Amino acid sequence: MPQSTTLTVRSEALQKPSPPIHPLAIRITHWINAFAMIVMILSGWGIHNAYPTLPFAFPEWMTLGGSFPGALRWHFAAMWLLVINGGVYLAYGFLTDRFRRKLFPIWPGDVLRDALAAMSGKLDHEDLSTYNAVQRALYAGVIAAGVLAIITGLAIWKPVQLKEITLLFGDFDNARIMHFAAMCTIVGFLAVHVTMSLIVPKSLRAMIIGR
Repeated sequence: MPQSTTLTVRSEALQKPSPPIHPLAIRITHWINAFAMIVMILSGWGIHNAYPTLPFAFPEWMTLGGSFPGALRWHFAAMWLLVINGGVYLAYGFLTDRFRRKLFPIWPGDVLRDALAAMSGKLDHEDLSTYNAVQRALYAGVIAAGVLAIITGLAIWKPVQLKEITLLFGDFDNARIMHFAAMCTIVGFLAVHVTMSLIVPKSLRAMIIGR
C-alpha cells in the first residue's frame, strides 16, 4: 500500500469518533428514572407523615403533595412513570448485554479494595467506560432496591387484590417496612451518587452528552 494511502487511512481512523460511554437510550431513561425516584421519595415522605411506618416525621418542606391525598396522587403518577421507564431501561440493559458487561462480576474483595482506595483518594477515575467494583455493587444494588420498592409498593397498594404478593413478605406491615427499607437504600445511593458526580464532574457530563 502506498505511504500516502496508509497515512490517509490512519488519519481517518484517528478522526473517527469513539462510541459514546453512555448510549442515548441509557441517558434518557437514566434522567427519567432519577426524576421519578425523587418524586416518589418526596411524596412517599408525605405519605409516611400521614401514616407513619416508623415513629418519626419528615419536615414538611421535604415532602411533596401538601396533604395525604395530594402525596398519594404524586406517588402513583411517579410510580407508573418509573415502572414504564424502568422497564425500558431493564429491557435495554439485558437485551444489549450491557448489564453483564458493565456490572458483573461483583466480588466482595474487589469492592472492599476499591472502597478503601476511594476513601484514601487513590481510586482511578480516568476510564469512565469501565465501572470499578464499588460502582458495580452500587448500581446493581440500586436496581435491586428499585425492583423491591415497586413490588412492595404493589403489595401495600392492593393488599387484598394482590394478596399473593403481600404474602411474599409475610403480611401488610412487613411489606411496608420492606418498602421503607428499599426507599432508604435508594436515598443512600442517591447521596453517594450525587457526591461522586460532583467530585468527578466529567462523569456527569458523560451522562448528559454521552462522552
